[in-house]
Amino acid sequence: MSTENVALTEAVTYILLSLYEPLHGYGIMQKVQNLSGGRVNLAAGTLYGALNTLLERRWIEALPGEKNSRKKEYLITQSGKEAVRAELCRLEELLTNGRMISGGDCHD
Repeated sequence: MSTENVALTEAVTYILLSLYEPLHGYGIMQKVQNLSGGRVNLAAGTLYGALNTLLERRWIEALPGEKNSRKKEYLITQSGKEAVRAELCRLEELLTNGRMISGGDCHD
C-alpha cells in the first residue's frame, strides 16, 4: 500500500513510533502514554484494532514469540517507517502553513 496522501490518526502515529523497538500490547500502551505526556491513552480495543490494520498494511510485523507466552511483540517495518516519514512531512507542512497564516506559535 502506498503511503502517499494517507493521513494517519494521532494514535496510529504514536503506535508506529513506539514500535521502532519490539514491544507487546501493554508496552505499546505505556510507550504511547509516555511519548504523549499522558495525553493519549489507548484502550485495549483501540490498540488491537489498530495493530490488526497495521499488520494488514504490512506497516508492522508480529515477531515470533516464545512458545508458551501469550504476549506477542510487534516491530515497525520499512514501509511503516515510510508511512511515519510521510506523516511527519504532512504535519510539518500543515504547521508551517498554519503558523504563516495565523502568525501564531504553540508557545505564544
